[in-house]
Amino acid sequence: MDKDCHEIWNNCLKVIKANTAPQAYKTWFEPIKPVSFNDNMLTIQVPTQFFYEFLETHYIKLLRMTIDRVIGVNGRLEYSIVMDDSGSDGPVVVRMPNSGPVNTQNPPVQIPIDIDKKAKDDAITPFILPGLKKLEIESQLNENYSFDNFVTGDCNLLARQAGNTIAKMPGRTSFNPLFIYSPTGLGKTHIVHAIGLETKKNFPNLTVLYVNAEQFIQQFMSSCKNKTRNDFVRFYQSIDVLIVDDIEFMAGKAKTQDAFFHIFNHLQQNCKQLVFTCDKPPAELKDMEPRLLSRFKWGLFAELQMPDYDTRKSILKKKAYNEGIELPEDVIDYVAENVKTNVREMEGFLISLMAQSSLNKKAITVNLAKQMVSRYVNNSTPELTIGYIIGVVCESMLITQDEFFSKTRKRNIVQARQLTMYFAKKYTKSSLISIGQECGGKDHATVIHALKTVENLIETDKQFRQIALDIEKNLS
Repeated sequence: MDKDCHEIWNNCLKVIKANTAPQAYKTWFEPIKPVSFNDNMLTIQVPTQFFYEFLETHYIKLLRMTIDRVIGVNGRLEYSIVMDDSGSDGPVVVRMPNSGPVNTQNPPVQIPIDIDKKAKDDAITPFILPGLKKLEIESQLNENYSFDNFVTGDCNLLARQAGNTIAKMPGRTSFNPLFIYSPTGLGKTHIVHAIGLETKKNFPNLTVLYVNAEQFIQQFMSSCKNKTRNDFVRFYQSIDVLIVDDIEFMAGKAKTQDAFFHIFNHLQQNCKQLVFTCDKPPAELKDMEPRLLSRFKWGLFAELQMPDYDTRKSILKKKAYNEGIELPEDVIDYVAENVKTNVREMEGFLISLMAQSSLNKKAITVNLAKQMVSRYVNNSTPELTIGYIIGVVCESMLITQDEFFSKTRKRNIVQARQLTMYFAKKYTKSSLISIGQECGGKDHATVIHALKTVENLIETDKQFRQIALDIEKNLS
């Protein structure tokens, strides 16, 4: 049976990879080697005693779920640890709990299905086999992405509060749909999984489904190929809480948008909850049907912004606590100050820091963090969009975007436009003409005048210079 251990472990890795962050998967699961499989016992080899203890402490629920799914409920897991003193192997048996705290299993759902003789051999819905009257729908929720593991700050407060409200009254609030947008790595996926998990905790009998837009598109294409488009639409119309991640991938796909439009209408009209994420606000989505865009705006759209310094520190402390390690305060300060591209990169850096400390038997110090920053963190400033810069400037100067684009010549509004042009020139590759057009249809000469004015005011006006510094800090 030993020859099967590699195949079994590879199947386990597929499940684990779908339920862990990429950096965590690379650090804690890629180094593991399968050793043997006998009598439903899978033996895996880990590099150190610490490695074993870390897996047992932090990933025991995931491993139990994985073993149940790949081997069966009678499956067992054994660790073989490479001992530091002799290099010999010593097995350690772990008895794992049977289930996690939240039951994400959906109840069976019955929907009408049209099947002709030719289609009986084809899958008629995205997640189930044909011919079943009651459908078992996997929620696809990741239990690690709960509200308990989510750090709330000013950068995400609106989305968090709306998510809590939805989980208490799904489909019965004015936040339907909830449209969450931000650049990558700021927690969109985490918060929508948390909404789904909290909803399942409050309403176990509701059918909750998380799906990425790319997965939705692939399923729709398969349904068209198999001539089961109606079954595809009926399937999604049976969901109580539908969460679609990265909705921007539907742009330019007219047939997919048409099917989604009918699904959206049915769910919304029947008081079912819709939650979407996107990398930009609805107004900036291109190649999307106007009727769909208008429906995105029916509910609430909430932006996730870059976390400030204090929130980054809180995220690091939370992550360290969840991973069971103690980080010196000066290390937390250093990482929060120097790793700020996005939350995902910050958490990945922390995991790498822990791995370096464990595998090389080094204490976690500021010097170790400094050594790793140049290797693991991209310190180059990412190119920002003009739309994002407008949002940051308006928020910093306490004005609305309607005021920004209005014809008013009030001093603070004019300065907001000039600062936007200045930072757009500094942080984007857009031409002066493009910058002017994005900032309310201004011409080339107006942009040049704005650049000179801002440079002059930064040198001569302390208050204006502080405003510019605060905006730049929020953009970095």
